[in-house]
Amino acid sequence: MTNESILESYSGVTPERKKSRMPAKLDWWQSATGLFLGLFMIGHMFFVSTILLGDNAMLWVTKKFELDFIFEGGKPVVVSFIVAFVFVVFIAHAFLAMRKFPINYRQYLTFKTHKDLMRHGDTTLWWIQAMTGFAMFFLGSVHLYIMMTQPQTIGPVSSSFRMVSEWMWPLYLVLLFAVELHGSVGLYRLAVKWGWFDGETPDKTRANLKKLKTLMSAFLIVLGLLTFGAYVKKGLEQTDPNIDYKYFDYKRTHHR
Repeated sequence: MTNESILESYSGVTPERKKSRMPAKLDWWQSATGLFLGLFMIGHMFFVSTILLGDNAMLWVTKKFELDFIFEGGKPVVVSFIVAFVFVVFIAHAFLAMRKFPINYRQYLTFKTHKDLMRHGDTTLWWIQAMTGFAMFFLGSVHLYIMMTQPQTIGPVSSSFRMVSEWMWPLYLVLLFAVELHGSVGLYRLAVKWGWFDGETPDKTRANLKKLKTLMSAFLIVLGLLTFGAYVKKGLEQTDPNIDYKYFDYKRTHHR
């Protein structure tokens, strides 16, 4: 038996040679952080897509996140704290998920052979989730860091300027597909893993959940592409990233 095999055989065993509960606890935390991020992903998509309703609609939502109903004009630093919390959960989830990734090329080949031979739908979905998660770890970290450190630049025009003039659109386009696929697959697998909707016919429930996952992916990707197009269109027209706060009379429009 190789050293690697020995290590694998003793994973989840305490020094007292008892079965450790730690893997189960880590699984629970992975699921909890994944559920939070999945729901946040859906909410985030609806937030950014408010630009389709007009500039004032998105600026109104932005100011609500800045607690303008408490602080006059809003406090962008509030957004920094919200994003910082999401960032911590994001990193924690990534490290928890990495426990189940192939850690070397041999393990990768073993899994790929298994996936190709089995042709099992859920196994393929896990692979999609793993690959999109790998991409998100890098692309999502960049996005979250910018939002955390530059919350004052979140707005219909400022965000559009950043996407086009600062060449963030390639990152956001790839991130769009990665997030929506990863999130919808993740929520589906959570529901199946923990049996949240299992009834008397688990197989039928799983088939219905898979259809729902496909519809969710399609809807969010289409909505995301429409939103992406709106930002790019507006970004091509802008030269000043601070125009949101120069030319939008927010208080006159929304606080009559």
